[in-house]
Amino acid sequence: MLGDDLLALLGDALPRERVGQALADDYIPQVASGRVMDLGCGAGDSVEQFRNVNAAVDWVGVDIERSPEVSSRRRTDAPFFVFDGVRLPFDDASFDAVYCKQVLEHVRDPGPLIAEVARVLRPGGVFCGSTSQLEPFHSYSTWNYTPYGLKLLLEVAGLTLDDVRPGIDSLALIVNRGLGMRSFTRRWWAHESPLNRAVGAFGRARRLDPVQVNAIRLLFCGQFAFSAHA
Repeated sequence: MLGDDLLALLGDALPRERVGQALADDYIPQVASGRVMDLGCGAGDSVEQFRNVNAAVDWVGVDIERSPEVSSRRRTDAPFFVFDGVRLPFDDASFDAVYCKQVLEHVRDPGPLIAEVARVLRPGGVFCGSTSQLEPFHSYSTWNYTPYGLKLLLEVAGLTLDDVRPGIDSLALIVNRGLGMRSFTRRWWAHESPLNRAVGAFGRARRLDPVQVNAIRLLFCGQFAFSAHA
């Protein structure tokens, strides 16, 4: 069956139950405690999402010195740090979680950076977020990942992939880019995108197990969400 190869490689990291179209934001309620880093924080807007879950969370934003997203930052209500894109300016085992939303596809050399994430995480700490798989070039993007490829990078760094979920489908991202990223296509992030709906209908018609539907959606997703632990 379509998706069996990916299912075999991802194992228990692929949810067995029916899951909705995922966003990195979905992990925030699980990690909004202790000291949390937003790696590639850009404008820093996730601080509000974390504080809405837990006002006491110790949120820290980290990004390179210059990027379109950093240039748009106006916030002064949280700590922001600059790094060189590889070496994180923090002590070993100093964070409970690292959150990284749609950043890894912009990183020139992801292996060393993920190793740095592992270094600054406390034992049992969580690395979560989302990244691109089949997404058109955008904002100096350098890589697209497969879920299995990211799993291998995490393992090299000493991290274990716990959860991987399909996000918006690749066709929706292609149409979004082709139309000049119009506002009406943004609804596909908040609601099930067209190809994801089609795969869901296919799964119901064939009476597939939810995990099989999740695997097929991962095959064709433009972005996917992930969570791993140290």
